[in-house]
Amino acid sequence: MVRRSILFTPGDQPEMLRKAPDAGADTIVFDLEDAVAPTEKESARETVRAVLTDPAFDPECEVCVRVNAPVDELTADLEAIVGDLDTDIDTATDADTATDTDTATDADTATDTDTATDADTATDTDTATDADTDTHTGTGTDTATAADTATDTHSGTDTTNPPTDLRLDSVMLPKADSADDIRTLAAELESHGLDLPILALIENAQGVLEAPGIAAVPETAALLFGAEDLSADLGATRTDEGTEVLYARERVVVAAAAHDCQAIDTVFTDFGDEDGLIEETEFAIQLGYDGKLAIHPAQVEPINEAFTPTAEALEWATAVLEAKQEADAEGRGVFEVDGEMIDAPLIAQAERIRERADAADS
Repeated sequence: MVRRSILFTPGDQPEMLRKAPDAGADTIVFDLEDAVAPTEKESARETVRAVLTDPAFDPECEVCVRVNAPVDELTADLEAIVGDLDTDIDTATDADTATDTDTATDADTATDTDTATDADTATDTDTATDADTDTHTGTGTDTATAADTATDTHSGTDTTNPPTDLRLDSVMLPKADSADDIRTLAAELESHGLDLPILALIENAQGVLEAPGIAAVPETAALLFGAEDLSADLGATRTDEGTEVLYARERVVVAAAAHDCQAIDTVFTDFGDEDGLIEETEFAIQLGYDGKLAIHPAQVEPINEAFTPTAEALEWATAVLEAKQEADAEGRGVFEVDGEMIDAPLIAQAERIRERADAADS
């Protein structure tokens, strides 16, 4: 999926959480970390859970939660948000099986290659358990449960659904400084029956050095660069030019590209300076970033516009992709468009342009 803009919203502000999708960001983040005072963590968890489990809350954008980095706090965050929603996880035992043959057990009704157990009704190749009704869509021998999720490697796309009555599409891990940090979060999510994309925030010196390893973990959908915390960790002084974090900024985007996951640029802290935001966003695009973090709704539109291809770029990308189809049919790996030799890297660039254009039109 496209993540041109990722907007943070404090987790202890229920009205702001519900209004966050209105800003138009591709991803909204309910923040349980820096935006919430230590004394308000517990109430923030309850607030976030209330919004995520509200059937009326179902925005078109990606919904993400930034958990806290320490393992004990991370565990508490997830337990508070999804802890009571995963008690009916299907273990594919005790007559809970999804095959191409319908089976009905204990007064259950099953249709379309489903198995239903304990007074459940399941449809369209799903398995429903403990009085849940599941109307998800699947094919073949897929099994869907009250906590059924699946994610394509590095795609950041949730291919099924999170636990019953919970709208959660991804999780952000702050201060990620090793591949093990990602694996720990992934394991904790799995313990709740969740398999979600992880957005890894690189914001300290160790994280910058370990960025390639973090990006290599299959659950990592994106690397996010955090310049402010990194500067504090380094003891560096932030400047308008940003030369003090340029090496790290480039290393993060290179690591992400090397492992086929997205790179999201740091926040621009002066949300009243739109010209400065646009200039910095354009520089991030030059570096190869796929999106940018936002801390205020007013920043979303300029960021989205900057990452939306121009008409000229879209015309070029369309020509490249059309020529690629012809080349593929003829078995040619390299071809020419308007006098320019086109190979795999330029094809990838054209595909990225098309993807961003499609996101802008949606």
